[in-house]
Amino acid sequence: MLIAVASRDGKEINEHFGHADLFYIYEVDGDTVSLQGEKKVEKYCSDDPDHGLRKPVLKATAEALQGCRAVVCAQIGQAPQMELEQLGIDVYSAPGPIAATLIELAKVI
Repeated sequence: MLIAVASRDGKEINEHFGHADLFYIYEVDGDTVSLQGEKKVEKYCSDDPDHGLRKPVLKATAEALQGCRAVVCAQIGQAPQMELEQLGIDVYSAPGPIAATLIELAKVI
């Protein structure tokens, strides 16, 4: 299964969803985790006073992550999480080392 990860360093799940402008795409198969690529996106959070009206950005992110079973990040706000789930992407807040976290997460999704 493919899982998108928000990470600042490609080693840890340590990026807030709204601050991510890059998602690492991993394939998880049993105890094997392999990097499949990266997807650049526009950050959901901005200095824009209309920050709450960012649904088009969120939709574009969901389209960029098409094919991923889930998104994993260090933190995410309730509104973008609910919107992503309505677009068909499960969201998990699970900071920690990427490989170990994804292996455990894949067991329950």
